[in-house]
Amino acid sequence: MTLSLWFSLFTVCLLGAMSPGPSLAIVLKHSLAGGRTNGLATSWAHAAGIGLYALVSLLGLAVVFHQLPLLFKAISYAGAVYLAYLGISALRSKSGIAEKMTSGKAVNVFQAAKEGFLISILSPKIALFFAALFSPFVATIHDMSGKVMMVATPFLVDGLWYTLITVLLSNPRLLDKLRHNAVIIDRLSGLVLILLAAYIVTTVS
Repeated sequence: MTLSLWFSLFTVCLLGAMSPGPSLAIVLKHSLAGGRTNGLATSWAHAAGIGLYALVSLLGLAVVFHQLPLLFKAISYAGAVYLAYLGISALRSKSGIAEKMTSGKAVNVFQAAKEGFLISILSPKIALFFAALFSPFVATIHDMSGKVMMVATPFLVDGLWYTLITVLLSNPRLLDKLRHNAVIIDRLSGLVLILLAAYIVTTVS
């Protein structure tokens, strides 16, 4: 893989990671409710899902989605249901930031990691990203080292980006302000997640 081609891949992956959506909401949720450790667990479990999509892309993700549209619809609907579930939970403060802090419940690291992974692996947006934007690199890169870079780059870019977000959220002053507005954050993130679920259903149907 040439440096210019890798930089193009890096740029595409970085822009994908930086785009706001449910992934950011989940990292925010677990960073506030469980601290830096949970935020990092969420970030790198999410990155693992991204890496898995990159690996599957090498095996012909775009072709699979085009030949098996029902599979893509199934992933899309599953993602919409999961987003709706998380959104309703946040609106009711069940498993949300405010409920965790006011009850004094310990936030499970495994649960944080599981939600991070599921958000990435069940996201139609991420599936479309790899099917549409990642497939040209699949057609261009044939050497083994290039293929390794194709999997490693999106994994590391995604993990490091959300690690940066987690570290920034760990700033005591910012953390105190965000925690003070935990209920508002729950309500807003819940509404966004439900709207995203509805949008997915309408676009896939």
